[in-house]
Amino acid sequence: MIPEKANLGIKKRKIKAEDASLPAEGDPTATHKAKARRAAQEIAVKGDEAIKESGVPIAVDAQGPPEEGTTSALSSLEPHNDSSTPPGPSGGFFSDVLFESLDICDPVKRALGEMKMERLTEIQAKAIPRLLEGKDVLGAAKTGSGKTLAFLVPAMELLYQVKFLPRNGTGVLVISPTRELSLQIYDVAVELAKYLPQTLGLVMGGANRKNEAEKLCKGVNVLVATPGRLLDHMQNTKGFVYKNLLSLVIDEADRILEIGFEEELNAILALLPKTRQTCLFSATQTAKVADLARLSLKKPVFLQAYFSAYGHAGIAGCFVLHVSISDIRGANLVDDVLRALPFGMGAYTIQVQNSVATVSGLQQGYVICPAEQRFLLLFTFLKKNRDKKVMVFFSSCMSVRFHDELFNYIDLQTTCIHGKKKQGARMSTYYEFCEAEKGILLCTDVAARGLDIPKVDWIVQVDPPDDPREYIHRVGRTARGAGGKGKALMFLMPEEIGFLRYLRQAGVPLNEYSFPSSKLANVQTQLERLIEKNYYLHKSSRDAYRSYLHAYASHGLKDIFNVYNLDLQRVARAFGFSVPPKVELNLKAKGRGSNNLEKKNKRFGGSGHRFSAANPYGVRDPNDTRQFCH
Repeated sequence: MIPEKANLGIKKRKIKAEDASLPAEGDPTATHKAKARRAAQEIAVKGDEAIKESGVPIAVDAQGPPEEGTTSALSSLEPHNDSSTPPGPSGGFFSDVLFESLDICDPVKRALGEMKMERLTEIQAKAIPRLLEGKDVLGAAKTGSGKTLAFLVPAMELLYQVKFLPRNGTGVLVISPTRELSLQIYDVAVELAKYLPQTLGLVMGGANRKNEAEKLCKGVNVLVATPGRLLDHMQNTKGFVYKNLLSLVIDEADRILEIGFEEELNAILALLPKTRQTCLFSATQTAKVADLARLSLKKPVFLQAYFSAYGHAGIAGCFVLHVSISDIRGANLVDDVLRALPFGMGAYTIQVQNSVATVSGLQQGYVICPAEQRFLLLFTFLKKNRDKKVMVFFSSCMSVRFHDELFNYIDLQTTCIHGKKKQGARMSTYYEFCEAEKGILLCTDVAARGLDIPKVDWIVQVDPPDDPREYIHRVGRTARGAGGKGKALMFLMPEEIGFLRYLRQAGVPLNEYSFPSSKLANVQTQLERLIEKNYYLHKSSRDAYRSYLHAYASHGLKDIFNVYNLDLQRVARAFGFSVPPKVELNLKAKGRGSNNLEKKNKRFGGSGHRFSAANPYGVRDPNDTRQFCH
């Protein structure tokens, strides 16, 4: 008998050809193994043949022709000219201010020199002087703008000037939403504090709590933490001294609130001393962030001026509120946010600026792809770009896991990061991909926030994000830093085209790309045979299919992403099924992952769609035979 939760016995859960092919109903047979291996080989060969036959270059610029000498990304993709697409901003990334000119200590300047930091970015030039003056700061900055140094440099200077010692406990606390981002901030802090006597530490979920507690009791002057683990230590670790805190930094505040840490954050703020400096950074601005700013900041005096937000106008802590034209078009958005500001509406004036929400070096496009061709397009694209550095986003952990197993089984090497992967494995994969010159990383939105991965060539969004804010953060993994270049491609099914309206309102310039089906690697038959004959891939694919429908049903923009509008016959083909598999999918069920889904349903008014083993196609009109079309 094969256990329901089979142990694959492999580090990255990659399916091995010699032992992974089992019939769906009985013991392993040589026939099934041979058929599965043969199908995998045919997929790999056909993919290579499709790439060799394609010869139309498409490494297109978002507003122009292909760059001379570049390699095509997918030979069948061609741009549609869209004269309505707004041009990107042309403003400079760096300011004219040099780090050498700052009034900071020599040890920090020396470390900055070794980090090859010379000129300040715009956000650094505006934030660092105010923080050095002891002011509270509310910052809004595009992803990749250099905000980590914007709050770390003043923090290190503060500890150095007051001669903060380990016995004094924690003097600077940085809270970030994810383990990966926390680790990244910690790494930068270690470099910056190279010549300082202060101690540094990192606490986050998934790490050894006992070791963390021992270090905290010895004294950690600069502490980087995720909210849940930090609150745990504050409440339960005796000897953790945080009453002497001088500076609090909340990074990616919008993300912290979005993923459900609002209660933990409020509890942390209640325990911390009130006589502290506070710095709050948020890449996107919402009413909840405004509420947090009002609770945590005292007379903030800073706003990053060139940020264009989605959903709400920018939040200000100074006397000028900068708002993009797209925000002004929204109904009462400016007034809604002004009412939540610390000083009341009368203290602010409004300046309107026309800007886009993504950086100018990013070429962005979308492709209309029928549901049944999603895998074929992705496979052909990745085959063509094996020598590039590519990040591929999916909506669920199971989809990431399945595609990682499938691609590696058919000799297309990929790695993956998702929320169900153990912390050590996630960190190892992250560092390996950072150091790699080329590679394919499959991921969920756990990798979309704040992570600084160098020289990413392509961002591919197979599953569209929940809203334009998430889109901005996903594509922010490429074209980072001064002069950074990168490309982004989003898959949309015909019924999802309405999502473009939300993106345009958010100031996101997109071009349409098209592809002829004849240019795709025609491996559908081999894919279905492989999924049928390989037990583990069959199970993984079924889980991914169920998770895809689950994620789709919980999407926030239900006017566009309506699970009842899906043609499940076609959707199933993208997962290697000739007919939709029977799956249990009850959105009201209490199980793993149901809490976050329940929050989404309450927020967006969602409800169960009554998928079950007895009714795998969900609710449908009695006269609708579309689900069963051939």
